[in-house]
Order: sequence, then structure tokens, then C-alpha cells
Amino acid sequence: MIFVTVGTLFPFDRLVKTIDDLAGAGAFDEDVIVQIGDGGHRPRHVEWVESFDKAAFDRHVERSTRMVSHAGMGTIFQCLERRKPLLVVPRLRRHREHVNDHQVMTAKRFESARYVLAAYSIYDIATKLEALRHFVPADRVAEPALVANRIMQFLRSDV
Repeated sequence: MIFVTVGTLFPFDRLVKTIDDLAGAGAFDEDVIVQIGDGGHRPRHVEWVESFDKAAFDRHVERSTRMVSHAGMGTIFQCLERRKPLLVVPRLRRHREHVNDHQVMTAKRFESARYVLAAYSIYDIATKLEALRHFVPADRVAEPALVANRIMQFLRSDV
């Protein structure tokens, strides 16, 4: 099962519509469920729900073989903890999907570490979903000393 989640803070109709269009074109050979948030697009070709409570969300993550999400830290970390193959599609400011483009930076950083695959254009989603079938996320190594050092550098800077 492919589980697609767009989070709960902002609509992400561009992603929801793309997944729905792919399903309508017969691109998937497994069930797809999409958590659409409060977006305006109502899928016609996939199962969807506006939101899940935490327990139901966690069950869908566990059952999924592949995940697709905005580049939100909560979903990224949940997938890393469970070693779920994740395709992130950053929300973009120019489409009024977020207030800035920080999700592009997040996607690039996690992609370069081989934790996720990323699609920076809706036209890349189908190809990246196929690659996700064989993608195994790299093991995440926690480095608390490095994080603490970066925080100290920031606090000492003249920002």
C-alpha cells in the first residue's frame, strides 16, 4: 500500500491531484490512500481521507510499503524510525503551499544523506515512485554532540 500524506497545516492540492491523476492513468499496482488535509481537490481514483487521528496515521505508516509526503520533519523522522521508503515532494512558496521554500532545503539535505528520495517537480513523481520500490533508506546516525555544537555556534553568532 502506498500512503500519501500532506500534513495538516497547509493544503497541498498539487501533490494530491498528481497522485490522483497517476492512479486514474493506471500507474499503481497496489492500493493508494491519501490523507489530503484541508485541500480543495477531492480524489476520484484513490481512497482518501481529510485527516487521521494519530493511532490511525501510525497504522497506515506501518502497513505502507512506500510513503509519499511533503518534506515535513515529522513524517520524515517517522519514516526513518521505521525504515520506510519515503518520497518527499517539497511544498513551494510560488504555489502558495507554504510561507517560504524551506522544504526544498530539507528535501535536498535528507536526499543527499540517502534518507529519502525527492521529487522537485510533479513531473518527476511517477519516476521517483518507481525508484522508491527499490530504495532502502540509509541508517540514520544520531549525533547529539554535533547538534549541540551547532546550536552553540548559532547562539554565539551575531544573527
